[in-house]
Amino acid sequence: MHRKNKSKIFKIFKISLCFVGLIFLASFIKIKIVKWESRFVTLSSDGSLAYHPDSLGNILPDFSRVGYREGGIPIPKIKVVKTIYPAASGSSQKIIQAAIDEVSRLKPDKQGFRGAILLKKGTYNVEGTVFIKTGGIVLRGDGEGSDKGKGGTRIIATGTKQRSLIEVMGSGRIQKIKGTEATISDPFVPLGAKSFNLSSTKGFSVGDSVILFRPGTVRWIHDLKMDQIVARKGTKQWSPDYYNLEYERVITDIKGNRLFLDNPVVMQMETKYGGGAIYGYHFNGRINKVGIENLYLESAYTNDTAENHGWVAIRMDKVENCWVNHVTSRYFGYSCVSLGYGARNTTVMNASCLDAKSIITGSRRYSFNNDGQLNLFMNCHATEGRHDYVTGAKVCGPNVFYNSTAERTHADIGPHHRWATGTLYDNIQTTGQIDIQDRGNWGSGHGWSGVNQILWNCKGASVVVQDPWVSGHNYCIGLIGNKGKPRFKERNEGIWEGLNRKGLQPTSLYMAQLKQRLSNN
Repeated sequence: MHRKNKSKIFKIFKISLCFVGLIFLASFIKIKIVKWESRFVTLSSDGSLAYHPDSLGNILPDFSRVGYREGGIPIPKIKVVKTIYPAASGSSQKIIQAAIDEVSRLKPDKQGFRGAILLKKGTYNVEGTVFIKTGGIVLRGDGEGSDKGKGGTRIIATGTKQRSLIEVMGSGRIQKIKGTEATISDPFVPLGAKSFNLSSTKGFSVGDSVILFRPGTVRWIHDLKMDQIVARKGTKQWSPDYYNLEYERVITDIKGNRLFLDNPVVMQMETKYGGGAIYGYHFNGRINKVGIENLYLESAYTNDTAENHGWVAIRMDKVENCWVNHVTSRYFGYSCVSLGYGARNTTVMNASCLDAKSIITGSRRYSFNNDGQLNLFMNCHATEGRHDYVTGAKVCGPNVFYNSTAERTHADIGPHHRWATGTLYDNIQTTGQIDIQDRGNWGSGHGWSGVNQILWNCKGASVVVQDPWVSGHNYCIGLIGNKGKPRFKERNEGIWEGLNRKGLQPTSLYMAQLKQRLSNN
């Protein structure tokens, strides 16, 4: 071989060795991620959170009291008082319902529980709906089993009508106690506030359950431009009476005419828009302490666009301090879990909503739907959904979606329509969209989907966050992803901070707030 060729080959060999060596070395070197903090909330030297108000005094709200018994309380393991097995053939609906009715007649213990019903492993066919109308009952399976429920407790929705498979439902509604109302005397109450002055605190006591009331007004709707939605067939302009918001709170302290509440204001209250008020209330008929756990729920269906089959796996409304834990649903047309407006302090965790079957259009595939308040969804997963972690109209916060994922999506995550207030989307990861915006005349006039919505350390392929004309902001902090195309480009941008910047501290706002609250108790 020619000496020049040998020399050339030797140089190539040396370069190759160096290149391989660099790759080998790089595999042992961790890329250092520089930690950073939001300008709105930082970690103090003692590990506590410090909140930094804007020029109006608004701070990020405290979300730490959402979920079962205000969070931080482990889901209890309730003693089994009834064990059942699936029917040898045909329907098991009467077997399950009879067991529920039997346990409903038992006297609750000191903690308010009647007991758990254990559904042993096997397949339970249910052609209709199983109803729980009494508190203190846990419906427990022998496990979700492997993929598609093999080896666990399987409940199959076999009927051919849209319906809920399991419905947990109390009765009644919020009822104002006459003679207990007092108006807020402060001209402006900022986001995040837990106290304010009243015209009088006479008649109120620490521990009272009260409604923090924020009225809808003509001026507010006009300034929000929701009486100016470009009309198409079916479009409804917003009307004041529909937008009266009722936030459930508890009085924690009274000092003169200053009232202190357990949970924060999640929408600015301004005299020019009607201010606000406090009044006592009761919700007779609401049930509590119901759990659904360790189950695989499946809907029969005829084809991928089938509509006449199981629609909601678990529906809960007019309940409080309830939970859904370790439940998998598959093939339902609407959702795994849907919480109604009367649902509060309920936790949905370790749940999966998989492979929805329906046409892909409106009012379908809302994998985890929340219309209630003070609710927590955590460690959930969804596939083939449209609106996977979603709220509806006039949803009163705080509410939290935490540490959850969505794949193969067909629409967006976020507040869906008509003014949700005070929602935290914390460590939500999706292969699709997250949107907080003016939806205009979509639907029947969805308009502004929400205010004081916070994306914290989320990940999405396409994300839109815009500010409404009045009443607050929307926040996108620490997003990994791309800005998407909004419905209306001329709307104001929301508050963006740290786009595609890793290392946000605290990693989870909700968990940091919960930790601080529990350490202060």
